[in-house]
Amino acid sequence: MSKKLAVVILNWNGKSWLEKFLPNIVRFSQNADVYVIDNLSTDDSIEYLTTHFPSVKTVRNDKNYGFAGGYNEGLKHIGAEYYCLLNSDVEVTENWIEPVLNLFEKNPEISAIQPKILSYHNPKFFEFAGAGGGLIDNLGYPYCRGRVFDDLEEDNGQYDDETEIFWASGCCFFIRSKDFWEQNGFDERFFAHQEEIDLCWRLINTGKKIYYTGKSTVYHVGGGTLNKQSAQKTYLNIRNNLSMMLKNLPFPQLIWLIFSRLCLDGVAGIYFGLKNGFPHLWAVVRAHFGFYAQLPETWKLRQTHQINLFYQSEWLIFRHFLGRKN
Repeated sequence: MSKKLAVVILNWNGKSWLEKFLPNIVRFSQNADVYVIDNLSTDDSIEYLTTHFPSVKTVRNDKNYGFAGGYNEGLKHIGAEYYCLLNSDVEVTENWIEPVLNLFEKNPEISAIQPKILSYHNPKFFEFAGAGGGLIDNLGYPYCRGRVFDDLEEDNGQYDDETEIFWASGCCFFIRSKDFWEQNGFDERFFAHQEEIDLCWRLINTGKKIYYTGKSTVYHVGGGTLNKQSAQKTYLNIRNNLSMMLKNLPFPQLIWLIFSRLCLDGVAGIYFGLKNGFPHLWAVVRAHFGFYAQLPETWKLRQTHQINLFYQSEWLIFRHFLGRKN
């Protein structure tokens, strides 16, 4: 008999991550079914699972669909009321599931939840991907409670609350399955990066809520599948962020915000080029052309209703780079 929650790990040539983190996932997930969706790995991940973790169910995709497509394809074969989409480089802790399920049960308007995400290598600090819950500023830049751009806060219990947020991190992403499929899952064109923010934004546009609970904690290695300084990551983040805004922003904010971001991204490209080399500058240029190429299809994906983004009055980039940080 299937359980309410399916903990689902997407794997691509990640046997070493499975060896390291899967034992605790199985140990501390007795009230869930554990699955691995394999994106046509060429290592011996499947053989390892079959031999050492026969209780873990596997779904084999016929090619590497990336993060977004990999989950969309694999989850078609998994029946559960709730999904937990979990990166393979995450260490879970005892009682990491119960606070999330309790929050779902108390509030049917909540579609997605993330736990507190700390750094595996520096456990006293928050981790880049999610930290204390995702937010977005008035220019469409995603950030987190506990992490602004590359600046990470030490965990002193300041985010031990349960509160509404704007987006939940894809590294440990709990979601009601019916809400996932009502939105047709992730936008597969994103391939990877910010697809979870786009999905959360679409859910918010339909009146749903995204939540964070500090009563559950996981530790994330980060950069397990794509290096933090990768030019490809720069490309995907900028292209996907522009597409996400085009899909989800209402008028008139959409017009001036897209124009503002095109200008700011030009400045960012020069900055990235000076800091990290020409491939990062070129990644910004490629990202804009990638955005233009997808523009007609992206426009068709706009929903009938968009919620005003600017409820936070947060001009993050200016506050951050002018040194006026909290």
